[in-house]
Amino acid sequence: MQITALRRFVAVVDAGLHFPRAADELGVPLASLYTSIEKLDGEVGHPVLSKQGSGWQLTPAGTLLLAEARERIAAAPPATLPARTAAGGKAKASKGRGRAPIVKGQPKPYKKRQGR
Repeated sequence: MQITALRRFVAVVDAGLHFPRAADELGVPLASLYTSIEKLDGEVGHPVLSKQGSGWQLTPAGTLLLAEARERIAAAPPATLPARTAAGGKAKASKGRGRAPIVKGQPKPYKKRQGR
């Protein structure tokens, strides 16, 4: 089992089994969080969370996994966040082949469209 999947599972449980709140805390898309939990279900062989009415509930397999997940996370090296690079400058729109600048008092450097 991947530590990332275990961290996401524990984050969902710590967020009160509320997926959107857990996704915000982790800084991951909600769909990615659901996918991680589904993959974890497949690795465990049993569902770790079940949908009950309007919310989610921890299953017996999930309760057992939670204790093991917390132990593995504590033993694992701390998670390193990806380095954020500074944003680049403003993007400039391409204007085709390039036009000469219009200088006041000079004729336009490109042909006008023929009027109808």
